[in-house]
Amino acid sequence: MSVAPMVKAEAVHKSFGRLQVLQGIDLEVSPKEVLCMIGPSGSGKSTFLRCINHLEKIDAGRLSVDGELVGYQQRGDKLYELRDAEVCRKRSEIGMVFQHFNLFPHMTALENLTEAPIRVKKESRTVAVERGRKLLERVGLGEKVNAYPRQLSGGQQQRVAIARTLAYKPQVLLFDEPFGDEAALIGFGTHTGTVAAADDWDGDMKVKRVRCLAPEALEPSASFQ
Repeated sequence: MSVAPMVKAEAVHKSFGRLQVLQGIDLEVSPKEVLCMIGPSGSGKSTFLRCINHLEKIDAGRLSVDGELVGYQQRGDKLYELRDAEVCRKRSEIGMVFQHFNLFPHMTALENLTEAPIRVKKESRTVAVERGRKLLERVGLGEKVNAYPRQLSGGQQQRVAIARTLAYKPQVLLFDEPFGDEAALIGFGTHTGTVAAADDWDGDMKVKRVRCLAPEALEPSASFQ
């Protein structure tokens, strides 16, 4: 019995002016699967990740997460862009770790983790704080719960950003070079975009399969698959 993909891209195109960045991208990411896109700077990895959560609007094609179109609604044979509130609702199910972390500088490490679950997911503060502490312990920062970003090293800020993304239990995790120069230590290279699809979230990512996309798969006019 086939499993419906958690992320599905169909003939996705994206251009910036005359520069064609994504040219007909097709791929699927199944539940419990991790897909790593490895390639040189400028090959479209970050752009594609940003398209998945509608931070960038695609020019043509279709992108869906858990069976729902991202940013659009189909009526008949046409696609119509959703209102901002509806886009935000779907985006709340998609976590992203940015290259520059984007931690809230006026909040402690723990507060960075609890803000979204409390304000977006409407969880109780007690539940959010308990999960936040456990996640900081998991990434080796249990003693830094009250530290502000300026008091953390770059590597520690990266780990807080990853823990923050996990804190609100998204269906899909997008990592835009989350490990920086440390990526080489885990075999990803220094230019990596990653899509991880969760299933029946219980606090752990139970990985079923890991796929890596070679640089040649990111050449213009090539399909990711």
